[in-house]
Amino acid sequence: MSGNSALCFDLALDLPQLKIRAAATLPATGVTALFGASGSGKTTLLRMLAGLEATGRGQIRLGASCWQDDTHKRRLPTHQRPLAYVFQEASLFTHLNVRENLSFGLTRARVPDRTIGFHDAVDWLGIGHLLDRLPSHLSGGERQRVAIARALLAQPRLLLMDEPLSAVDADGRDAILDTLEQLPERLGIPIIYVSHSIEEITRLADHLLLMSAGRLIADGPTNTILTRCDLPLAHGAHAGVVLQARVVEHLAHEHLTRLAFDGGELLVSTVARPIDVSARVRIAARDVAIAMSAPTDSSVINHLRADIVDINDDPNPAHCLVRLRVGKAVLLARITRHSRQRLALQPGMAVWALVKGVAVR
Repeated sequence: MSGNSALCFDLALDLPQLKIRAAATLPATGVTALFGASGSGKTTLLRMLAGLEATGRGQIRLGASCWQDDTHKRRLPTHQRPLAYVFQEASLFTHLNVRENLSFGLTRARVPDRTIGFHDAVDWLGIGHLLDRLPSHLSGGERQRVAIARALLAQPRLLLMDEPLSAVDADGRDAILDTLEQLPERLGIPIIYVSHSIEEITRLADHLLLMSAGRLIADGPTNTILTRCDLPLAHGAHAGVVLQARVVEHLAHEHLTRLAFDGGELLVSTVARPIDVSARVRIAARDVAIAMSAPTDSSVINHLRADIVDINDDPNPAHCLVRLRVGKAVLLARITRHSRQRLALQPGMAVWALVKGVAVR
């Protein structure tokens, strides 16, 4: 399935406790994450895109299709927008079994657009053994898998997902994330994914929208937003980067995998992927150290040549945040101010970035 349609919107909504002001043009394919603190307006913005906020104002276009344009008094009702919405709770029809719930998804699809077959959705979500069960006999993770499959069978040109894993336990979450990672390539449509989990976002999203108090304060490639030190994601517990890498070699006797990325190579705990397959890795700022020369007697196995881009304040007065350029990639390192002074670190200096192998996901 291929939509080849970028989503453009410029929206406003005045609520008693919050004013939404959001404008962006999103990639035509792949996952765009919508991230922000509770109450920042993420779900409200998603509802506006779906046409579920009657007082929302502005414009929405998906490719050549205009869904809303207040200047021309055009507003498609939700049921006429070729989208699917996956909520926090699965919201399955309790009186229908899984097969019947999925069939309902197919009834919402326009016949010319049917490119995802019933068995495609069942296979992708791994729910073939559940087809005759009622929702009451499913686990939380199983119900959400069915809800996602039903959404796909509606043949959407836009998929909205509002914290779909918040009610799923850790084991179920990991299994569904494995499936969600493969959806962008299979669907070829824009997916907007809301989550409070930075781990989910860094694992899935190529593009990131950051909201605060009803406004979009940042919009861009995920790693660009993560490494902007003027934004909150670069500070606190979330600080880190996401790198696109490629599996180069499996060192079976050491239970390690060698990955190549734009800045060199990394040794990580075994990654269950074939050679030459891509892998996304997250490196937390707290797991990157800085040395003036390549260590010869350290337990840290990844030593990367780097240049200091800049040094920034951190909310913890004992720390500072160092941006490092490693080849074409950018890393973040949180170190103590004491270490900065002891090493006399300055922007432009050539250093070594030491990355713990166990910290790379």
